[in-house]
Amino acid sequence: MTRTVAVRNRKWPDSPHWEFDAVWLGADAVGHWLGLRRGTWMSRPGMGMHATAPHVVLFPHDAWWVATFYDDDPERPFDTYVDITTPATWAGDEVRCVDLDLDVIRDRDGRVWVDDEDEFAEHQVSLCYPAEIVDGARTSCADVLDLLTADAAPFTRATAFGWIARLRASGNQPVASEGV
Repeated sequence: MTRTVAVRNRKWPDSPHWEFDAVWLGADAVGHWLGLRRGTWMSRPGMGMHATAPHVVLFPHDAWWVATFYDDDPERPFDTYVDITTPATWAGDEVRCVDLDLDVIRDRDGRVWVDDEDEFAEHQVSLCYPAEIVDGARTSCADVLDLLTADAAPFTRATAFGWIARLRASGNQPVASEGV
């Protein structure tokens, strides 16, 4: 039987953001790996969509980010997309974190950049991010940028493809319906 994990991402301080159900793939020294098959329903307030390409998501045990790695599918939007977040918290088969705007992205052509710095700066004021949240996000973003640029662990494509292979082996049907 496939184990399903409810992913409930939030925006500061506790507003709904992206939500979806994912396939539990396993855990390693870095964190917990979840998979989304093509067609899996993902939604956030005001928007919903089906995953256009298979991908795996790494929720680290204790770090300020969540990484999404896409299969080599031609429909993939990126190779790697890392959201800078508060450390993830687990309650049974549900995981939550708070998205802190900053994203570190490796495009399909290998280019790496930081996105949404303007949103992060704006939200520091409008959402009153505490100093420790700002510091944690900035430090994490710089660390992730260095590691992703160097194609260093845990952000190597080789590591991700091992987990993507597990996702493929787990079946082909999307996990969630539009009711999530």
